[in-house]
Amino acid sequence: MSQAETEKKILLPFHLLGKCSMNLLAEAGAMFIFLLDGLLHIFSSLGILKKTVKELYFIGVKSLTVIFLIGLFTGMVVGLQTQYALAKFGSDGFLGAAVALSLVRELGPVLTAIMLTGRAGSSMTAEIGVMRISEQIDALELMDINPVNYLVSPKIVASLISFPILTALFDLIGIAGGYLTGVALLGGNSGVYFHRVYTSLSWEDISAGFSKSLVFAVLVCTVCCFQGYFTHHRKDGKGPEGVSQATTTAVVMSCVLVLVADYVMTSLLF
Repeated sequence: MSQAETEKKILLPFHLLGKCSMNLLAEAGAMFIFLLDGLLHIFSSLGILKKTVKELYFIGVKSLTVIFLIGLFTGMVVGLQTQYALAKFGSDGFLGAAVALSLVRELGPVLTAIMLTGRAGSSMTAEIGVMRISEQIDALELMDINPVNYLVSPKIVASLISFPILTALFDLIGIAGGYLTGVALLGGNSGVYFHRVYTSLSWEDISAGFSKSLVFAVLVCTVCCFQGYFTHHRKDGKGPEGVSQATTTAVVMSCVLVLVADYVMTSLLF
């Protein structure tokens, strides 16, 4: 093996790492520009209100059942596990504080975003992706209708409204679930539970949870709409296969970014 081939073989991993890094940066930049385009078109049309209400129903109202069930059982599991852990140290009275803080600070915003990614985000990607491969987006452009204004901006507004409201619902249902297991099933004190919930939560905790939900709303909506909008540029599949690949990528990427953003915001806020 010649010296040039040896050097090429040694540098190959660095070349692949650099190529992957550049591709990630390029896609991140494209998503950011796509988000700015969607935000700029929010106030460009009065007709966005009607489409936003429709998206609010789809993203928010139709997700209530899922959020209710996940919030209830998450709170029940947290209450059950926390009660057993606190009982070992004789600190049963702090159950309400532990459940409330864990839900409001972390579990509420994160699990709500992940559930909405699976239910609403995947549908956004599939809807826009099908419109792209069936040339409906091209038809909108021919009719001088901005596709981003028509398809993406209402979804961004609806997400920014729906995510915090559903997060608050998740927190309330989760606290009720913790009450069911910690108090109703395991015999804890009801008054102490709600007293700890009331005294342990501060406005900083609540505002941090809502701030996270707003950031997650932007991330999920941007990623899902971007993947659907540019389905036709995918190299791993065309047509219906490309839509399925785009939907899978959108869900996985959104969940990963939600967890990464959660860590970053937790480090900055607490």
